[in-house]
Amino acid sequence: AAAHAGWRGLAAGVLENSVAALDTNPADLLAWIGPAITQPNFEVGGEVRDAFLAADAGAAAFFEPNTRGRWQADLPGLARRRLAAIGVDAVYGCKWCTYGDSERFYSYRRDPGCGRLVSFVAISPWEGLQARDRG
Repeated sequence: AAAHAGWRGLAAGVLENSVAALDTNPADLLAWIGPAITQPNFEVGGEVRDAFLAADAGAAAFFEPNTRGRWQADLPGLARRRLAAIGVDAVYGCKWCTYGDSERFYSYRRDPGCGRLVSFVAISPWEGLQARDRG
């Protein structure tokens, strides 16, 4: 399964709802957080921080104040925290920043307009056999 969330979707529970829809033990899942905008490049207003803190005061650790009176948000970190809170402990991912790496990624924040990113989920035959053998 694949789930995508910006800050609004993440705050609204996209990950939690996606895991619940799988109808499996969250401890049996492996999550991968793909390329995303990273904290140095993700400036947000207080309303974004407030949306996360309303449900989880511990989310404050993923927001750093900046010199403009706004916040730098760690979106991948928030996703990891939310997954851990529902029992998904095997969370992996890359450090690629969609905003900072213009050679590799489109970013609406960097280049407003039309652009595309493609992601997919696949199970290799070897992985499938290994999972089946674990029974």
